[in-house]
Amino acid sequence: MKKKLISAILSSAMVLSLLAGCAGAPAAAPAASSAPAAEETTEAEPAAEEAEAPAAEGGKVFGYTCMDGTNPFFVALEGAIREVVEGNGDTLVSVNPLNDSNTQINQVEDLISTGIDYMFVNPVDADGIIPALDMLKEADIPIFGFDTQVGDMSYLVSYAGSDNYNAGFVCGEDLAKKLPDGGDILVLDSPTMQSVTDRVNGFLDAIDGKGFNIVGQQDAVGNLQVAQEKCTDLLTAHPDVVAIFGGNDPTALGCLAAAEAAGVSPLIYGVDGSPDIKAELKKEDSAIEGTGAQSPVTIGKTIAETAYAWINGEDVEAFIPIETFLITADNVDDYGIDGWQ
Repeated sequence: MKKKLISAILSSAMVLSLLAGCAGAPAAAPAASSAPAAEETTEAEPAAEEAEAPAAEGGKVFGYTCMDGTNPFFVALEGAIREVVEGNGDTLVSVNPLNDSNTQINQVEDLISTGIDYMFVNPVDADGIIPALDMLKEADIPIFGFDTQVGDMSYLVSYAGSDNYNAGFVCGEDLAKKLPDGGDILVLDSPTMQSVTDRVNGFLDAIDGKGFNIVGQQDAVGNLQVAQEKCTDLLTAHPDVVAIFGGNDPTALGCLAAAEAAGVSPLIYGVDGSPDIKAELKKEDSAIEGTGAQSPVTIGKTIAETAYAWINGEDVEAFIPIETFLITADNVDDYGIDGWQ
C-alpha cells in the first residue's frame, strides 16, 4: 500500500497536469476516441495477468492517459473512471498529452517513475503508443485500454470501447436514405486514431454503391479549430457538396462553422453524441444532421469496474464493446441535451 506522503505528491502532480491541460489546445475527441469491431476477441497478455496486485485494503494508484484531456468526451470519461477509483478509496493520476504521441510516451514514463500500480490507456497513436506499453510491461504494471485500441491488443488485460465502426455506419446509412441520388461529399478523418478510422470505414461501407463521390478528405486530428480550417479550404474548392462526415463531434462542429461562414448547408454528421451536437440537432435551421452516439460515462465506468474485478481475482473479458446508435432531430429529445448519455 502506498504511503500517504506519496499519495499527496501524486495528487499534486495530478492537479498540475490538469491545469496544464486546460491551457492547451481546443477540444478534440477521439476518437476520439475516443474503435473496435464487436467480433474481436484478443486475449489478455499472460505476463500482465500474472502481475501481483496490491493488498485489498486500498491505497492503489492508477495512472490515466487519453489522447486529449481537454476534449469534453474525455472529461466525462475520466470523471467516470475517477468516481469508481476514488469510491474505492484509491488514487487516480491523470496526464494530458494534448494529441502528441511523444508527449504521451514521456508522460507514461513519468507515471511509472512515481510508482503507479495500474494504468488506463487511450492512445494518441495506436502504434506510436507501443514504446510506452513496453515500459509498462517491463515495470509489471497491468494495462487497461479504453475508447481507442492500441496497435497490439495483447498488452492489455482488458479493453472497453464503443463499436466505432457501427457509429460511422449508422451515419452513412442515414445519409443514403435521405439523399438517395447521392452526390459529392467531404470526409474529415484522423488516420492515426484507430477509433476515427473505424468510424470512417463504417461510414464509407454504408454509402458504398449509393452514388456518393468523395471530392475531399483531410486529417482534422479530431480538433474543432483544425477541422474548421481544413473544411473552409475544402468548401472553397467544392462549394456544392451535399454532405460532410466528421470523425467526431468537434470535427463536425468545426465543419458547421466553416459551412455557415461559406453560406452553404450540406448535411453534416459527426460521432460522439455530445451535448453541443445534440443542442444543434434541436435547432430547426442547423446543418448538423446526425451523430453516431456513444457513452463516455459507460466506457469509463465499465473499464474501471473491470479493472477492480480483475484485481479482486475475477475473470474479465479481454474485449468489451459498448453500444453505439444514431441520434438525429427525430429522437434527440429521448437523450436530452444537457449532458452525455
